[in-house]
Amino acid sequence: MTSKNIQIPYGSTSVSFDIPESNFAGYVLPTDESESVVSSDEIVRNALKKPIGTKRLSEMVRPDQKIALIVNDVTRPTPSKYLLPFILEELSAAGIPDKNITIYCALGLHRAQTEEEFRYITGDDIFQRIKCVQHETGTFPVKNLGKTSRGTPIEIYTDILENDVIVGIGEIGFHYYAGYSGGAKSILPGVSSKESVIANHKLMIEKNAASGRVDSPVRQDLEEAVKIVGLDFILNVVLDSHKNVVAAFAGDFISAHREGVKVVDQLYKIETEPADAVIVSCGGFPKDINLYQANKALDNATQAVIEGGSIVLVSECRDGIGNAVYDRWNKCCPTPDDAILKFKQEFEFGGHKAATTAAASKRFNLYLVSAMAPESVKEAFFTPCKTVGEAIEMILTKNPDAKIQVIPYGGQTLPVMKE
Repeated sequence: MTSKNIQIPYGSTSVSFDIPESNFAGYVLPTDESESVVSSDEIVRNALKKPIGTKRLSEMVRPDQKIALIVNDVTRPTPSKYLLPFILEELSAAGIPDKNITIYCALGLHRAQTEEEFRYITGDDIFQRIKCVQHETGTFPVKNLGKTSRGTPIEIYTDILENDVIVGIGEIGFHYYAGYSGGAKSILPGVSSKESVIANHKLMIEKNAASGRVDSPVRQDLEEAVKIVGLDFILNVVLDSHKNVVAAFAGDFISAHREGVKVVDQLYKIETEPADAVIVSCGGFPKDINLYQANKALDNATQAVIEGGSIVLVSECRDGIGNAVYDRWNKCCPTPDDAILKFKQEFEFGGHKAATTAAASKRFNLYLVSAMAPESVKEAFFTPCKTVGEAIEMILTKNPDAKIQVIPYGGQTLPVMKE
């Protein structure tokens, strides 16, 4: 029997495995991006020269103004270290001194970054030159600017609001309940209070709160809040499956973001026929840094498999579960039904991951290939596997004729049913 050798990202490396030719149903891959002849540098510079819906950044600011630059943490693939010099170049052209600039890490409810991680985000030179700040939840004062029409309190860290101009630096991709990443998310959840983030995220259970929808109530709510806060300028990029910049959009945080959304849809909304089983990689580090982040690839993969089929999630999870609440829910909910009932009775941010995975485990057979302890994997409603080959063997034992699809970049790729 001939086999197809497959290699997919895993952490900072990759894993390889074989699928019998008769069982291999093909790849679900992003649209080919190889035709671009424009360099990433040129793409970013062109975006900054011709912003959408605003003046050029260098024309918006004055030398005496204080500037906030908001960057993502290490759980996001945004190449901030690459993008920051272009923004600083614009500010320097306007006469802004380094002492007037502060870089803020958009933690949301994530843990604080270590100094090594913050240096990785900004690059050593910029980390030394520019003041870098991060707000751990509950440790910094916030200012209340009112509520959104959906009742979300608009609470932003006060030192952010002390700046004259706020710039968000991000990456646009699919987000499993905000529709897409990027844009206004630099502010909410990025630098908002715990109460604001939780209130906004509670909208994830509403209709349309799904990947690939700009009408997600979560995004509509956070954009309404950010209109009140004021996000003066964004630089958002779209990355290919190798984390190279293939498109960039600068300017108004809604208009520029929507242009980026169009490119993401062209590249990563992929029509496919559902298979009996799917092997999905998050796309490697940092998308598979922990199980909390890896759930996004799992969510996308559910669109490419038949009901009752199997999903093999390939995710290193070097930081384990990645969220204390998620871990606690896993430990206190012995069955999927327990987690789902608990979620219906009480919303707790972090616990939603346990509930959504529990719901998926009732529809599909879930396998996880990771560096996590087998007991933790079982608590999260997956079957632990040491290798992808082991998972394939289990699938084919149950169904020798199973057709298996492979999604190498599951954190970015959104399968959609063929019409």
